[in-house]
Amino acid sequence: MKFMSKYQTKSIFFPFLMLLGIFGTPMNSQENMGIDENRITFGQSAAFTGPAGELGKAMRLGILAAFEEVNSSGGVHGREVHLIHLDDVYEPDRAVSNTRELIENQNVFAIIGEVGTPTSRAVVNISEEAGVPFIAPFTGAGFLRDSARFKTVINIRASYQQEINEMIERLTQDRRVSRIAVLYQNDSFGRVGYNGAINALKIYGLQLIGRSVYPRNTTAVKTALYDLMIKNPEAIIVVGAYDPVATAIQWAHKVDFKPIFMTISFVGGNALASSLGEEDFPDVYMTQVVPDFLATNSEVALQYREAISTFRPGESYGFGSFEGYLAARVTIEALKQCGREIDRDCFLNKFNQTNEITVGDMDFYFGEFDNQGSDEVFLTQFVPEEGFVPVRSLLDNPQGNQ
Repeated sequence: MKFMSKYQTKSIFFPFLMLLGIFGTPMNSQENMGIDENRITFGQSAAFTGPAGELGKAMRLGILAAFEEVNSSGGVHGREVHLIHLDDVYEPDRAVSNTRELIENQNVFAIIGEVGTPTSRAVVNISEEAGVPFIAPFTGAGFLRDSARFKTVINIRASYQQEINEMIERLTQDRRVSRIAVLYQNDSFGRVGYNGAINALKIYGLQLIGRSVYPRNTTAVKTALYDLMIKNPEAIIVVGAYDPVATAIQWAHKVDFKPIFMTISFVGGNALASSLGEEDFPDVYMTQVVPDFLATNSEVALQYREAISTFRPGESYGFGSFEGYLAARVTIEALKQCGREIDRDCFLNKFNQTNEITVGDMDFYFGEFDNQGSDEVFLTQFVPEEGFVPVRSLLDNPQGNQ
């Protein structure tokens, strides 16, 4: 009998072991992308403390309600969906370290519900380079709508440009306003709003009569507001987080300066209403990117309220958590379409190819050149003790819609 030497043995078994490493446990296997036999794990880096903390909490509330809802009925093809959430305090550096932790150490399947433009801008390339889906960032920034550049980004909401277009249309058509200014936080989010206002005004042959800025994550808005008062605007579009927006509105009323104030959905309806308190501010409006969460004729709104009351009892309903719920429901539907053998490629293909995803009675449309599922924008007005109430125009009496 002829025996192999130890060197001959190595020459045969080493390549065999290498083949096992390559083909037996591939780097893109389910185990390496946040999926095991019993669960699919998602990660969220968002502000849960600080001036934007209520926004992150609201998104997380809606996501968790939808995840717990599907888990209670057996999960997605037998797997439960789970969320790991880390606080970035609405600061880009923290968002970067959190995202690296979630992707590189926690091996999450996808990032969901990042809050803010500066934080999203800081981390989206990390997600893109890793091939990790970046789902439903709570921002309408235009750069995230570049589907040619970002193959892993999935937007659920309308863009900030669409929100500001709606504002300018309502101001010019409903109230015949032409003197419009912008107050914005001095960062990429604020500049998106400022540029959006310029673009929207061009449609009507108008220009901004003034602009003023304040530092992010502060309420230092008084000087900026005084700078705008000199211009005597009929309306001010405010682009920032809820605390400085509320401070600007309250201070303006203290000095008897009462233009129409309009702000975008990022501010957060519940958070701003809470900051404004019970005082009457009759001309404060906010655009929203999800429909009325209290609507009785909406199947998905009813599902949302039932999920919150069942799985998160004691929590308040709101536009922010409704958006988180819709984002998670769209995610769950895409997972279901992929079947038990889910992977990131299949999941992303549900958004990078022409596809319609239905959640209750709400449809989201995606395609090769369209990574944004909804284009709808809704108008709401502040009512003391009610919050932000849906209105059809700036001429509506919100009390009449109750």
